[in-house]
Amino acid sequence: MPPPTLGQLFTKEFQSFKSPPPKEVAPLPKVGEPAPTHDKLKPAPDKPTIIVFLRHCGCPFAEKAFRNLTAFSNKHHPQIHCIAVSHSDQQATDDWVEHVGGAWETEVVVDEERDVYAAWGLGLSSYWHAIGPFSIYNAVQLGKNEGIWNRTTESGTRWQVGGAFAVDKKGVVKWVSVARTASEVPDMDAALRALIEVPTEAT
Repeated sequence: MPPPTLGQLFTKEFQSFKSPPPKEVAPLPKVGEPAPTHDKLKPAPDKPTIIVFLRHCGCPFAEKAFRNLTAFSNKHHPQIHCIAVSHSDQQATDDWVEHVGGAWETEVVVDEERDVYAAWGLGLSSYWHAIGPFSIYNAVQLGKNEGIWNRTTESGTRWQVGGAFAVDKKGVVKWVSVARTASEVPDMDAALRALIEVPTEAT
């Protein structure tokens, strides 16, 4: 397959800025409640699970969050099951995962229609959340400090909110962290503490 032309790349980037169709979003799960259920995503029945819902493939903050999760999964496998959820399509997700270092011990779930996101209370963001000055500044700093820069967006939307959850082996939510800006990356240490200590809800 030949590489995409500049026109095709521009079209894909432009599409990522378009607002996707509205979707009914469930209330955000609360600490102490049973985790939401969906056919595409099922926490492990016999061990704790950490789930990270990513922004679009190509976003530097999604890459940072995914790298953190895969490193965590490699360290804590098989005691903790790790899942990354992508709303980019299967091909774009597969290519992106390969380019950013592989999944290691992380299960990757593709949710192109964003149904799982909605089931877990994650909807669309505002302009300020997605591309406000704070997020732009942090994107530049992430690139300078860690070499993680924006990649081509093959599919997905820039308006999807990311987040992360920790669920114990009984299926109870122990930790909730919803990104307040596009640049906010889940704290894996906080997720781990929530699974072994007192449940907390990130603010």
